[in-house]
Amino acid sequence: MNILIAGLGALGTVHACLLKKAGHTVHALTRERYLDALRDRRVSVSGIWGNHEAVLDGVHASAEPLRNTTFDLIILTVKSFDTAQAIGQLRPLVVGDALVLCAQNGYGNYETVATSVGREHTLLARVIFGGKLHAPGKAEVTVIADSTRIGQPDRAVPQERIERIAAAIDAAGIPAAFAGNITAILWDKILYNAALNPLGAILECSYGRLADGPDTRAIMDQVIDEIFLVCQAHGIPLAWKTPEEYRTHFYARLVPPTAAHFPSMYYDMKACKRVEIDALNGAVVRLAREKGLPAPVNETIVRLVRTKAAICSGRP
Repeated sequence: MNILIAGLGALGTVHACLLKKAGHTVHALTRERYLDALRDRRVSVSGIWGNHEAVLDGVHASAEPLRNTTFDLIILTVKSFDTAQAIGQLRPLVVGDALVLCAQNGYGNYETVATSVGREHTLLARVIFGGKLHAPGKAEVTVIADSTRIGQPDRAVPQERIERIAAAIDAAGIPAAFAGNITAILWDKILYNAALNPLGAILECSYGRLADGPDTRAIMDQVIDEIFLVCQAHGIPLAWKTPEEYRTHFYARLVPPTAAHFPSMYYDMKACKRVEIDALNGAVVRLAREKGLPAPVNETIVRLVRTKAAICSGRP
């Protein structure tokens, strides 16, 4: 396949390196300030999936040099707050049978991309492996909780095409599979991230420490309760019938393999970078307001994260 990776953070670098090493043609988009560090187009991956290196076919700061290139797949790995700007830049490249795969955290990315380029060009992925970016083009895979799941929420792309894409990603060494219920699976991750990521960033501790503390555990339980109420009000499908059923799975199956993990929000906040709270707990608050529902715990967490981020960056 001819593939474009939009965003060379940890997630994008892993996809770019392993897909190129697997024999695909791979270009990447990154910020202009990183071009000098990536002038040799060399990317590498270390960590739990072994050590890998590859030389990409191109690294660019804009889509303009790629206007005459036909892509089979564009994998969107930018932060959620950059989704609208990114798809605006990429829209001229989404022609013919090109598909855009939203492989990001949080709620709203698929909706933004599908509105811009059409549902028939848009796929959604739930990615639940974690990594660190040590330098431009140098990523480490630190943890994985499950395979990447890929689907089309509106069934606007033939299943066979999605299965072929998932198989290609899986064959490159990134565990992946088709999912017919991708919306429910994505919300599983939103539940996971909304409960763990902001508290881990605020309190500067690992997932396991959060689950072990009775006070933090009580806060996470309330986050989960509010999300279930919001999803029920909006008719959003979940894979779990009750919050109690989900929490049993969460504490017994999801947290233990990632107990030593710190959320990317923690690292972003330590580096005084913008954080993705608006696509997680912030999205829960917005959806709650649309239905006239209270979401006080999620709202408090959003305010705390924003305040800590402002303090870190020196903003008032």
